[in-house]
Amino acid sequence: MHRRTVLQCLASAAAAPLMARVAQASSTPPLWKTAIGLNGFMSSSHDYGKTYPLWEILDFADRTGFDGVELVEGWPMGSYPRADEADRIRALKRLYDGFDLQIFSLQLGVAAAFDPDAEVRREWVRSFRDWASFAKQVGCDCIGMWPGGPLRGQTIDQAIDRLAESFREAGKISGDLGLLAAFEIEPPFVFNEEGHISRILEKVDSPHLKTIFDPSHFDLMSGSRGKPHEMLQRIGVRNIGYVHFTDCDGTIHDGTSKHLACGDGHVDIPAALKTLRDGGFRGWIMVDAWKIKDPYDACRKAKQAIDRAMA
Repeated sequence: MHRRTVLQCLASAAAAPLMARVAQASSTPPLWKTAIGLNGFMSSSHDYGKTYPLWEILDFADRTGFDGVELVEGWPMGSYPRADEADRIRALKRLYDGFDLQIFSLQLGVAAAFDPDAEVRREWVRSFRDWASFAKQVGCDCIGMWPGGPLRGQTIDQAIDRLAESFREAGKISGDLGLLAAFEIEPPFVFNEEGHISRILEKVDSPHLKTIFDPSHFDLMSGSRGKPHEMLQRIGVRNIGYVHFTDCDGTIHDGTSKHLACGDGHVDIPAALKTLRDGGFRGWIMVDAWKIKDPYDACRKAKQAIDRAMA
């Protein structure tokens, strides 16, 4: 081989990685980022006696092409770090970074946010500030909230007013940190109607506080017809913070909407994803495998459906 040919080959080989990075950077980013939720593995472990080592879950998520993970408090063990526990936060982030996964959100139960006692609500806001600071430090884009719990002697209208007041503060805190807060209501909650979602959003009126689209809950709240995208259209895609993606059969199971792997239920999955796409949604879609016996199977099927919709 001539010297010039050898030099040309070496130059091409050296340039190839750089060209690949340039091509990757200039390519169109995907419509959505995808994530798994640890809640699905937690519930499967609890209900079916299965064992899911965390490293196995994260390796699966990385190999299957997911971008991130939503945390759930207390599983596999321990509470969320406090905002001032820098070493715990660093260690947690390092674990997920090692699998090239982003902790995109964490789940919070927020019953205190609509407590009749004003001091309890003020304390909740203080706690939320700490959770949000932790979320920012660990790399989150979002923070999820579930307002379960009883009315505690108040009317539903009073509860909505108090929840909206607390959520308005949560929106301000999240916005200051560059986070998006989002809430999800479920059929067994006291907030369990389409109108409740709309009223909460209207009263909060913040670009930093939105709701979560879960097809199973939207389906039950709109007549169990397999068409949650119709309720999604009424709520408005612009009001969706992120998605908990699942199929369902329109029934209640163990206290909430029954979740099924994509294709195993009656939801018009393509229509739901098309509604998100056409409505301009460009955020995170997390696979919600809540109480599904095989969360790995649910994650694979959901990822395939999402990839088809993005193609």
